[in-house]
Amino acid sequence: MTEKTSAVAPSKPSANPFRVAVLGATGCLGRHICTAFAADGSEVVAIARRYAPGTAAHRFRSLDLAGSTSEELARVLTQENADVVVNATLGWGDELHYTNVQLVERLVGALTAMRTPPRLVHLGTIHEYGPVPFGTAIHEDTPPAPTNPYGQTKLTASRMVLDAVRNNAFDGVVLRVANTVGPHPSLESFFGSLAVRLRDVDAATGIELTIADAERDYVDVRDAVDAVARAARSTLADPLVNIGCGQAMSVRKLVTELVTAAGLPVEAIQEQRGEVHSRGGDWVQVDISRAARLLGWRPRFAIGESMRAMWDTVREDQSLPAGTSD
Repeated sequence: MTEKTSAVAPSKPSANPFRVAVLGATGCLGRHICTAFAADGSEVVAIARRYAPGTAAHRFRSLDLAGSTSEELARVLTQENADVVVNATLGWGDELHYTNVQLVERLVGALTAMRTPPRLVHLGTIHEYGPVPFGTAIHEDTPPAPTNPYGQTKLTASRMVLDAVRNNAFDGVVLRVANTVGPHPSLESFFGSLAVRLRDVDAATGIELTIADAERDYVDVRDAVDAVARAARSTLADPLVNIGCGQAMSVRKLVTELVTAAGLPVEAIQEQRGEVHSRGGDWVQVDISRAARLLGWRPRFAIGESMRAMWDTVREDQSLPAGTSD
């Protein structure tokens, strides 16, 4: 399918602060996104089903997004006078269809019905492409073929947004984001949960860990959020942009980086054999040339910096942010 930039730009985000509604604001990425927009002076309304302390610095609006009608969502966004809406929601398990598909279907309906819809930045996932051959860089023209329900539902949602934008129903962009690492990780992520275990580990006995024999692209959450902010302000971006660090890295090397950041010997990890269940394939490397060309975006943080930031926040926090990252 030939991609084109939407001709519709009802709302024109600029370099000036603006009003942004963050959907899924209590999740790992959502909290970072709220903080980033607030830091540049933008007015932020954090929207989620349940309040969480991590959103205390922002105005919070409780709303079951997937359970709302398109009319209700349109009314809320109109009341908030949002220039930009960021969809950072994410569903797992029984909520895969409810959050990943139904919510987006109703959001698309809401934006389509609004007289002056805000620009939408929808966070997809690089896993929408599914497994690719070893050595392949995943670019925006790579045919999506996800093999698990997570990737399939996220692909369905992204396609709804892309179709609407390409049909000029509203202005928006889909960012397919790689796995994230960095400060304040999700408890549900592999590296977030590993950091928690390392916080309490006895260096003499270590911990047993099954490590995927895989090479994957991990991007610092701060870089991912920078891409979101740039996409919110851009009127030049294609409606689909991939975000990653641009490099496939061995999961074993990444584990070693985190262990080193924790000040532990590499022997603290006792690798054991076993099957690893994961959302990603054995090889993930993102082609980020479009993001560089259209958004002026490049990752800034090296993996060692990301792991140190992750460790520092996990070591200090007794209660980590809830939510899930890719």
